[in-house]
This record gives sequence, C-alpha cells and structure tokens, in this order.
Amino acid sequence: MPMTRYGQTRNALSDHNLAPKKRFGQNFLVNSKTAINIVKAAKVQADDTIVEVGVGLGALTQPLAEAAQNVVGLEIDSGIVRFHEEENDLPENVTIIHLDVLKADFDDLFATCGGPLKIVANLPYSISNPFIFKLIENRHLVESAVIMLQKEVGERLMAIPSTKEYGIPSVLLQSCATISKLMTLKPAEFHPRPKIDSVIIKMVFHADKPVSENGDEIHFPIFQKIIRQSFNQRRKTISNTLANCCFFSPDKSLDKQENKRLTLEAIEDAGISPSVRPEVLSVDQFIKLAVSFERIIKREKGSW
Repeated sequence: MPMTRYGQTRNALSDHNLAPKKRFGQNFLVNSKTAINIVKAAKVQADDTIVEVGVGLGALTQPLAEAAQNVVGLEIDSGIVRFHEEENDLPENVTIIHLDVLKADFDDLFATCGGPLKIVANLPYSISNPFIFKLIENRHLVESAVIMLQKEVGERLMAIPSTKEYGIPSVLLQSCATISKLMTLKPAEFHPRPKIDSVIIKMVFHADKPVSENGDEIHFPIFQKIIRQSFNQRRKTISNTLANCCFFSPDKSLDKQENKRLTLEAIEDAGISPSVRPEVLSVDQFIKLAVSFERIIKREKGSW
C-alpha cells in the first residue's frame, strides 16, 4: 500500500528532526487534492506572482508554482526553511524567505512582486486576527487574499448585522473588501489535526477607499475609531457609546454637553437613530456615520 501524504509528512519531519511547533501554530496540509482545489478556487493565473504565507512542507506551494509564474513564500520557521534548502524540493519559480509575515513590510513585498499583492495563506490560528488587521492596514497594496482560517474566525469576518459574530473585524474588512467562502476543511486534512473545522475564504480588496453611497470618501482613521469605540460597548446605544469619545476635541477642551450635542448631530445627519445599538448598523451605515463625523470635525476646526 502506498504511503499516504499524512505518513509522508510525518516521515519528512522526523527525518529532519522537525516537529510541528505549537508556538507557530503549525498544522500542515496533508491532502494534495485539497491543495489543488484551493489553487483552482483561488483562480490563480499563469502570469501571477503569488505571496504564500506559511510554506510548511510545500503541500500548497507545489500546485501554486504549477499555476503561477512566481511564488514568494514567507516562512517563519527557520527549520522549515533549512529543510527546503537541504532537500532542494521546491520548483525553480519559488523563492522562500525566512520572515514573520506580521513583521513584513508590504511596500517591500509590493516592489518584489511588481504590483498589488495576491496572497494565499494557510495561517496559524494564533495570528488570524493580527494578520487580518495587517491586510486592512495595507489594503491599498493588496489585490486579493485567499486564506485558511478557523471556522469561527471566518464566520466573524463574513458576519451580518444583528448577529453575535458581527463586530470590529466584520465591519472594517467588509468596508474595503468583498468576502466569499470557498470551502470548508475537516481536521483530517491536517497534521497534526486541529480540534475544529477550517474554512477557506477569499477577499478581493477594493481599488478605491471605502466610500458612502453618495460617493463620499471616508477618512479611514476616523472610521476605524468609530468602529472600535462602538463595538467596545456594543450593548449601549450608539449615542452613549460615541459621546464618550472625544472626536471633536482631541485635547478634551469641549465640555461633555457640547460633545454630546455634536455627537447627536453627527448621528442624526447620517440618518441613524441615536437609540440603536452598534451591532444593528450595516457597514454602509457606519460609512455614512464616518462621513458625517468628518464633516462636523472639519467644521468645528474651522471655528476654533
């Protein structure tokens, strides 16, 4: 009986005195058919340069290299990098870099790839959230990202208003990217086997800044501040939540009543009831809110 990919993975690790590291959250993909299906679902093109995050033993790297012109693989584990250097097992169009993606300079990656980044990643569960926020921060440099995540994280990113999963990551990511679920993976697809299901999601980032329905661009730092403040106290009304944050006077020179008055004006100008809770507002409503806050902030600055 031929050895399974699972057995091959264990033997390869053992032969090089390697083992999955908990601190890196390593779960190696062992089903080669699944790897091929992920690349197909990602719609990798022949002239693409793909940034792969988490090369592992190359289960996904091989089909990526067959489909794309070039693959730039980022791998945090020096032992894995050394493994590939000793085995010389990766195709010639693959460049592996020993690098923690959370410390990566996306401007450098943009220059290396010659344009907007197309990312494919089998992420350690432990860095899912910081990696998503890094993508949001660098949204202007990213064209798309196909990412393997634990199921509950994927559900949060795709969540809709009035659900418990809906929150800061949902709104921030959906404001700048279109998200779709490609497939669900069971624990048996990996070594070692995680205790939960995984999902593959695709994010296609918008070329423009988030805009309102009227075409008004938003100032993203203000938008981000509104979202974080809102969901940090998601059970309070939107007016009570935002009135506690000094949007209109960073030096806190405004008295509480004036700050509350301006907050209510911004909320009502956005067509939102001050008594609603943040969790019921759509992404478009939050964008309208950011536009309204920015307009009043600019007006008040002119009067100082």
